[in-house]
Amino acid sequence: MIAAAENLVHRYGHRTALDGLSFQVEPGAIFGILGPNGGGKSTLFRILSTLMAPVSGAAFIDGLDVVRRPREVRTRLGVVFQSPSLDRKLTVGENLHAQGSLYGMRGPLLRRRISEVLERLRLRDRENDIVDRLSGGLRRRAEIAKALLHRPSVLLMDEPSSGLDPAARRELMDYITGLRDEQGTTVILTTHILDEADRCDRLLLLSHGRSVAAGSPAELKARVGGDVVEFEVSEIGNLVASMAERFRVRPQVVDGRIRVEIPNGHRFAAEAVEAFPGRIHSVAMHRPTLEDVFLDETGEHI
Repeated sequence: MIAAAENLVHRYGHRTALDGLSFQVEPGAIFGILGPNGGGKSTLFRILSTLMAPVSGAAFIDGLDVVRRPREVRTRLGVVFQSPSLDRKLTVGENLHAQGSLYGMRGPLLRRRISEVLERLRLRDRENDIVDRLSGGLRRRAEIAKALLHRPSVLLMDEPSSGLDPAARRELMDYITGLRDEQGTTVILTTHILDEADRCDRLLLLSHGRSVAAGSPAELKARVGGDVVEFEVSEIGNLVASMAERFRVRPQVVDGRIRVEIPNGHRFAAEAVEAFPGRIHSVAMHRPTLEDVFLDETGEHI
């Protein structure tokens, strides 16, 4: 395993941020940690990036304990923080030179590494641009270039598309996927954005510091099964019980709507509208999403 956690526990006073969390990351994978704000993602990120020690348990990067051997871990870890870490008054190239110097790189070696990451992130024509003048998407790519300069085994990213518009978000995920496919880079990212999570190879669903589900996006969505049908009704009353008895389903009330998971959702929706005339105002149906998985596992929205 290129990265792992074993029974991680962390608390802030009386609040438990991580509650016995364990997982493993295979080399060359994009591993997503999906959950709502306050679910423990940022705490986990700080521990994996050696910024904080857990109360108990252990975490490993490239086989090294992040608490016992933090200096060695940092040489194997590239980190992209949620908050920008570039000096906005310097050029892209100057930021990379400063980063390389922190890792002891000089002269031809540093120039070669800078050239490599600029080429890899398609920033060659932006080397002399002031960071402050770049778009949000280009700044994110420059952040990744900075993190990859010392050729880390693992790229750790905290909410990488935070603040980006949908087009820039898709472009960023394209670059991350390219790093995996072309360079074999292992990426661990935290996110609460569903389309970002959908492009990961494996996912860990995190809620209140606990793992509630893990697997590929397809495997997780297969847990829901069939279609998700939602009914907007004038008055719920005994409609949930009547629908459950008549159709042998297990309706849920979510955000004031009746929600049912069932194969052949279109047929069920038509039969339900016919069975309860005047009581159903509208029907919506979709294939299972990661939001549905999270809702099933926790009873909460991401």
